Amino acid sequence: MDGTAIIVILAIAGVASVLLFALKGLLDQVPDVLNSATRAREAWDSFRRPSDPTLVDKDQGPTAA
Repeated sequence: MDGTAIIVILAIAGVASVLLFALKGLLDQVPDVLNSATRAREAWDSFRRPSDPTLVDKDQGPTAA
């Protein structure tokens, strides 16, 4: 019985350690994901409204944002 309790405690500690390691790996990726999302949003915004006024069609005039 003593050996079983030790094995169970070690197993629980091992599972907790693996879960914490996996959680840390996921949390380490969050800043990179947010930076990528920000760059994608900025690229989409610059695609939708050109910053160069010469690109706006002269017949339609500037578009309201």
